[in-house]
Amino acid sequence: MVERRAAVVGSGFGGLAAAIRLQARGIRTTVFEARALPGGRAYAFAEQGHVFDMGPTLVTAPQCLEELFAIGGARLADRVDLLPLDPFYRLQWEDGTRFEAFEDAELLAAEIDRIAPGDGPGYARFARYSEAVYREGYENLAGAPFVTAASMLRALPKLVTLRAERSVYGAVSRYVRSDHLRQALSFHPLFVGGDPFATSSIYALINHLERTHGVWFVRGGTHALVRAMVALFEELGGELRLACPVQGIRLDGRSHLVRTAAGEQRFDFVVSNADVMHTYRTLYEDHPRAARMARRLDRSRWSMGLFVVYFGTDRQYRDDVRHHTILFGPRYRALVREIFYGHALPDDFSLYLHAPSVTDPALAPPGGDTFYALSPVPHLGNADIDWDRVGAEYAERILAYLEQHAMPGLRAHVTVKRWMTPRDFERELGAHHGNGFSLAPVLWQSAYLRPHNRDRHIPGLYLVGAGTHPGAGMPGVINSAKAAMTLIDEDFPR
Repeated sequence: MVERRAAVVGSGFGGLAAAIRLQARGIRTTVFEARALPGGRAYAFAEQGHVFDMGPTLVTAPQCLEELFAIGGARLADRVDLLPLDPFYRLQWEDGTRFEAFEDAELLAAEIDRIAPGDGPGYARFARYSEAVYREGYENLAGAPFVTAASMLRALPKLVTLRAERSVYGAVSRYVRSDHLRQALSFHPLFVGGDPFATSSIYALINHLERTHGVWFVRGGTHALVRAMVALFEELGGELRLACPVQGIRLDGRSHLVRTAAGEQRFDFVVSNADVMHTYRTLYEDHPRAARMARRLDRSRWSMGLFVVYFGTDRQYRDDVRHHTILFGPRYRALVREIFYGHALPDDFSLYLHAPSVTDPALAPPGGDTFYALSPVPHLGNADIDWDRVGAEYAERILAYLEQHAMPGLRAHVTVKRWMTPRDFERELGAHHGNGFSLAPVLWQSAYLRPHNRDRHIPGLYLVGAGTHPGAGMPGVINSAKAAMTLIDEDFPR
């Protein structure tokens, strides 16, 4: 039996999921990670007793993780402790309206009747639509690779029936009239880098996914899940090389020569979890087909940028916020348009506030709390903002807003503060234009029309992560590894 060797570039959730599958199948796998810790966007740091996840903060569809750990011969429940969140999150507006997204159906119905009288029956119809989209868009398509036009054509009739060409906001608006409820049911694409007014209504499946499988947090923070995946990979015999950026990859026959500061190493194939533009423009820059793909990607629509301020306090705010709180600013449609298509930093913002110590007090020192606040902003390709100059001021504006609308006296109690800008995403993560979630999830950049899990022109190159099918979000990137592995099994049979 011929021993195969695989290189995985990047140790985000997609890369680690692929590495576990490869190593479990007996393929000798090496993961190359440029940073000092694994996780990619799911990085972490600790300061003065506060433990911060820098990227993903919630787990949905835990069954995809259960499947992954089972492939590695382990039980997810033995490796990480998933804590259920209920309500899933709180939404609040500047007019004082609050909406608690409860898991319990009766409590949720009461919340809908309270903020949107008369919209209960419409919500029930939307929930049925969300379930239908979930059945087709997630259960049938998410883990299946789209590498031929025929594969897309087979899915097309059902997508047409579900009116996938409509936006999420357009679909929601067919069922409910309240402006607050329309926002509450349509903001989810922002969690995967999408404009609610342009992202395909297929992403309305997120509502049913949450209702069916819950919303969870990992005790110890999301990075505890990263560490559990690394441990499983290494138990299976895999090798992780940290602080070891890949400088370039070239083909020698059908082999891939991966170059790092230590020299070149030969592999049968490569699975790239790097930013897709970085994969083609930098890693495979000497390959003519890669240059062509990079030019195509340069014309694509990219997800927005992110500004994230991480802060710790010496007092607790657990009566003021939920684990996940969404604070809508004075505008919705107009702000979203400026975020995705504007050429300057908007004057106002909407925020996602993550408060992990509400659920896991060990993530903050005694008497304190740990937070991050995320503001979607234009990516650098649309608005080349001098973030090194304006970052400190913008972070202060966010803290002032939180103090006014959610957390009394906040700024006097901040003891730790750090922020990350689109420029940092570009420098530290190789993210094209400093994007937050890779390619935008519009219909014409989905499934077969997204970069494929197997490159059509570079033999032995496979893609996982947010930039390939099925897209961003933890379930998306975990399923991208499943789709890629299906193709690897075809190309390298046992």
